[in-house]
This record gives sequence, structure tokens and C-alpha cells, in this order.
Amino acid sequence: MKTAVSGGPRDKTDVAARPQARPSLEDRRLAVICDLESIALGEPETGTGHFDIGLVLERLLDKGKIIIKRAYADWEGHREVKGSFHQAGMELFDIPRRQHSGTSEADIKIAVDAMELCFSKQHLDTFVLISGDGDLAPLVAKLRANNKHVIGVGSRDSSSQVLIDNCDEFLFYEDMLRQAQEPPQLGEANEDRAEVFTLMVEAIEALMRENDQILWGSVIKQTIQRQHPSFKESRYGFSSFSKVLEEAEENGIIKLKKDQRSGSYVVTGFARG
Repeated sequence: MKTAVSGGPRDKTDVAARPQARPSLEDRRLAVICDLESIALGEPETGTGHFDIGLVLERLLDKGKIIIKRAYADWEGHREVKGSFHQAGMELFDIPRRQHSGTSEADIKIAVDAMELCFSKQHLDTFVLISGDGDLAPLVAKLRANNKHVIGVGSRDSSSQVLIDNCDEFLFYEDMLRQAQEPPQLGEANEDRAEVFTLMVEAIEALMRENDQILWGSVIKQTIQRQHPSFKESRYGFSSFSKVLEEAEENGIIKLKKDQRSGSYVVTGFARG
């Protein structure tokens, strides 16, 4: 049975955790599959304008390393966002609509390709379906039957409840937008340190969303580097990441303790909490 962070068992919850063990955060390998035709249907309801694939991919880095990125659509009808998908490194599959019915064969193509990936790429342990289409629920069930963790992404009001209930987790696009618009609390930090402390806070928040119980300093740094591969604390004048954590504590951003056995820092929470 899935468990939710809040609300009743039928709630559209942001995270519904599957009880079986999964690889650690740094070891997870994701295949991201976007059904843009389905997502586009929900845009007028969210009032958010064009779908921001970059924002979604950034949020998915909380979940692990993205290996495969594919998007399916009748791209002739989505020229306004095609460039952003190219920029995000998505592999684009063109699925023209049928002239008479106006429908698309994207569901069939997505299902066939996802199962091919499932069987041929054994290192992929997590599949992300960016879609609100309930017709993909059987695909979700088949992936889970093959021991794959399935994450759904879609609009709160336009995503099928059947799809939501069948996924291990479901992330709502509106929640991603809201979180992106909320600036991190940096305490008394000066402008020179704002960038590195912002990256640190965002990494801690990502780990908290994944319910990491022990926030090791080294894991926080790895989380930053997954989103920003060129990150080095020396760029900001720190000799080590431990110094970043120490100064963050001095500025009233986080609370620290030292693990007695290893001597490494553990973040116990935000100072504002």
C-alpha cells in the first residue's frame, strides 16, 4: 500500500512512497518520458503558460541521475516549446495527429518504447512519465511488475486519478512552479555568499523531500554537483565544503552537529525551523 505525506488515501499527493527498497539517491538511474500532448491539455487550467521542461528536469534531479530523456508530440503544433526541449537535451519523437480523428498514436509509441527500455536497459531502475493520461496506467502497472519505480508528473487538475493512483509517486507541476518561486531563507548571509548558500539550501530541501533521515555534508555536496556538475566550493573562497557548512551555521541558516564516529558534519535542520 502507498503512503502519503498528507491527506486521505485517495488524495492527489506530491509524494506517495512505495515500501520496497530502492537504490540510494546517488545510484538511481532515471528514464524520463514526456507525453507533451497530454501535458499541453492541462496548460490552460494551470494558468502557467507554456510547459517548462527545464524546471521539471531540475526537480527530477532530486530523484537521481537522468540517463534517458525523450519527448513525444506532434511537434508541428508545438513550435513555441520545441526549442526549449532541444535545449534541455530531450530526444524528440514526432507523432503526427491523424487528420480525420485528430487523435495521436503517442500512447502506443510511448508504451512500446518504454517497455523496450525496460528490458534492454537493465540499469534503469526508475521511469518518469510526464503525462496526465489515464490510458498510460497499464504501462505503469507493467513497469512496476518488472520492478521499476514509476514517478508521474502532471497538472493537478487535468491528470487522471487512475494514473496518479498507479504510480509510486506523483509530482504536480503547480507545486514545482510554486517551489521555484519561493526564494530560500539565507539568514544574515551577505551577497557574496548568497549563491553558494542558495545552492546548499536547495540541496538540503531536495534531500528532505526525499525523506533522507541523515543529511551528511558530503551527500549535500553530491546533490549540488548532480544539478551543477562544475560546482566547487573553492570558487566561493572556501577550502572545503565543511567550511561552507560552518559559515552557513554562523549566518543562522542551518544547524550542525558532528558525527562522533566519523567526525563528519550532519545538518540537523534549518535554523529558522
